Amino acid sequence: MQAEDARYLKRKVKGGSIDVHPTERALVVNYELEATILGELGDPMLGERKECQKIIRLRNLNSTTDIATLAREVVDKCKLIHPSKLPEVEQLLYYLQNRKETSSTKGAKKGQLTGKLNDPPPYEGTELDEVASVNDIDDYIELLYEDIPEKVRGTALVLQLARNPDNLEELLQNETVLGALARVLREDWKKSVELSTNIIYVFFCFSSFSQFHGVIAHFKVGALVMSIVEHELKRHDLWKDELLKKRRTAESNPGDPALKKDFDRSYKKYQSLLKKQDQLLRVSFYLLLNLAEDAKVEIKMKNKNVIPMLVKTLERDNYELLILVVSFLKKLSIFVENKIEMGQSQIIEKLAKLIPCDHEDLLNITLRLLLNLSFDTELRSKIVKLGLLPKLVGLIGNENHRVIVLCLLYHVSMDDKAKSMFTYTDCIPIVMKMILECPDERVDPELIALGINLACTKRNAQIICEGSGLKLLMRRAFKFKDPLLMKMIRNISQHDGPTKNLFVDYISDLANVIKSYDDEEFVIESLGILGNITIPDLDYELLLKEYNLVPWIQERLQPGAAEDDLVLEVVMLVGTVTSDDSCAALLAKSGIIQHLIELLNAKQEDDEIVCQIIYVFYQMAFHQATREVIIKETQAPAYLIDLMHDKNAEIRKVCDNTLDIIAEFDEEWAKKIKLEKFRWHNSQWLEMVESRQMDDSEGLMYGDEGYGPYIQESDILDRPDLFYGHPGAYEDGELIDGTVSPEYMDEYGMVNGDYIGPHGSPMYNSYGQDAYQQNPQVSFMLEGEEVDQYGRPVSAYGAALDEYGRPTTAYDSVVDEYGRPIQDYENEYDGYGYYERR
Repeated sequence: MQAEDARYLKRKVKGGSIDVHPTERALVVNYELEATILGELGDPMLGERKECQKIIRLRNLNSTTDIATLAREVVDKCKLIHPSKLPEVEQLLYYLQNRKETSSTKGAKKGQLTGKLNDPPPYEGTELDEVASVNDIDDYIELLYEDIPEKVRGTALVLQLARNPDNLEELLQNETVLGALARVLREDWKKSVELSTNIIYVFFCFSSFSQFHGVIAHFKVGALVMSIVEHELKRHDLWKDELLKKRRTAESNPGDPALKKDFDRSYKKYQSLLKKQDQLLRVSFYLLLNLAEDAKVEIKMKNKNVIPMLVKTLERDNYELLILVVSFLKKLSIFVENKIEMGQSQIIEKLAKLIPCDHEDLLNITLRLLLNLSFDTELRSKIVKLGLLPKLVGLIGNENHRVIVLCLLYHVSMDDKAKSMFTYTDCIPIVMKMILECPDERVDPELIALGINLACTKRNAQIICEGSGLKLLMRRAFKFKDPLLMKMIRNISQHDGPTKNLFVDYISDLANVIKSYDDEEFVIESLGILGNITIPDLDYELLLKEYNLVPWIQERLQPGAAEDDLVLEVVMLVGTVTSDDSCAALLAKSGIIQHLIELLNAKQEDDEIVCQIIYVFYQMAFHQATREVIIKETQAPAYLIDLMHDKNAEIRKVCDNTLDIIAEFDEEWAKKIKLEKFRWHNSQWLEMVESRQMDDSEGLMYGDEGYGPYIQESDILDRPDLFYGHPGAYEDGELIDGTVSPEYMDEYGMVNGDYIGPHGSPMYNSYGQDAYQQNPQVSFMLEGEEVDQYGRPVSAYGAALDEYGRPTTAYDSVVDEYGRPIQDYENEYDGYGYYERR
């Protein structure tokens, strides 16, 4: 077809069916649009047919509306509905009038959880009666160059096209459209909220598909939208400040009706502006959320302070906007840096007012965000301080949020300070009821995990055991062999007081489980409960004999015979039963100490097992009946000495207590323990002494005189005669072995407190040298002669020696550094040793 042949365009509209909108109070009119291009003679040259819809929103429809009048008004105003369909319109309106609210917002308020984000609705006030067409896109672009009202109309028509995903590819191919929209947004976004909203909505439609994100980035729409959001939030603060001033003025002058009227007018204007701004913020944040799929783009948003903007928006009341903002924050909260920034922005305080709320979707996403934030200790403590704990407990009964709330309460219960706060809520009775009434064999992990943590506190354990609580828990645990439920009961058993005595009735059942059950996890928890039953009057010996547990214990203590967790519980049980004299003697006679020593060698890297084995030794050393066995018949004390300086503080503590008992009753071991403690305390000094080597020059100076083995070849502690203070070590200045002991002479000329002779003043030594010079000499007395620290005489023939043993003077003449006299009979030596007569 040639362009010049086309003369006319014929449009034909054919009415179709009418239906109600699935979620809104509106009618949906279906129609068929047929466009035909006619030639010069009126013959059709090209035609196109398209299915279209028109939505008629009925904002004033309520329970008191006159349906007949409204139906006539709809038929008169909408040319797409034939008058013959008036009865059908009345019937549809009557259905809408009596239909329950099914919109996402209202439906969620009734308890329906949708679990998804809804697309923002079109901007109110920009809905047009005309239907946009892709063929007229150039006309819409022309509108973008007109005044603001025409720009708003043009963007609204483009938005109609963009909301249909089928048109996005065609819009993308027209490069002028997106470029013009980005230009108008950059230049005129401050002039009209409606214009900004329409343009951002168009780009939002593109952002719903990842393949179009590059186009949005090309026009830098994301950064521009963030600037718009920041500006709008500041405008909102100004509006609130202005409204607050007018309110205070009106309240301070109650007799002036003009001020009250001015405030009411300003408040209505504020509500209208707030509604428009909420729509703009919603579509803007939705666009940013879609773009944040790319981690690099998300980091850029974070650097441009998107988190403070989102947290500030939490102060608003629009449910759909809040759902979007909280969803965005939840996405960002998975990174530690973002979580820290949220905490600094007081996010917990802002979220506290949303819990609980009537909107199920908003409540659910808020709880999920709190769950992410609760991984931080400080934010968890804020949750408790702000009084959210009772509110969260009240939501356990809501099936829509039960799992999230249980996980959140579990995180809170991880802190010891917070555990006691559960006592003042209804959480424990609710948890007990849910555990006992659980229809499945195994309790839900979130629920039982919370119960395990709650049982760690003594007061909570007492509440759990009130009435028949413990009995019902034991019955269910034995029936379904639930190890996690058994772990909760084990935590209850660790508390002293009346709750521990309740377990006496179940000792036989627990012992039977240990011997007969194959489920290792269940057996481990049962062993833990038995190990916690530390009751003074309990006859443990009878328990071991009746159920023949000693061979079973010996078998499990063999290295490699069982898993480490089971071995640890067995050792702990042995530590408990050895608190009884007769039971400790029974186990000692059975040779269990040797098994423990072998296990100690095999598991020396496992601090828990080592600590529990040492505790068993402590218990046995404590009893007189087994003390001799562990000291005389085993090498347990030697192992304890080796572990006395372990890096684990608890191991050192138990070792010290055990060795103190052993040292008190055995002198030989007491000496060894004392020696080892001395070695450890003086280890650095001993290491220095033992590593010191004799100089090569010492052998030349002392000749070939034989000496005994050097000190590192023997134990220094076995040579007390080496210490000067040892009584009887000296006889007339000689050691017992005949060697001479040098006596130290200090700088004041004192030897062993006696004044020897002229040694100079405190400031000068015997050579008249400054005591603070570079290399002061240390003097000793050897056989009445003054020597240095190497045993060399300090003076020779009345002449003082230097540090190398050379005389500093020769025949009372002054000599140089080589020992040559500097002046002799008025002769002066030159630099080569030859002298010249003056």
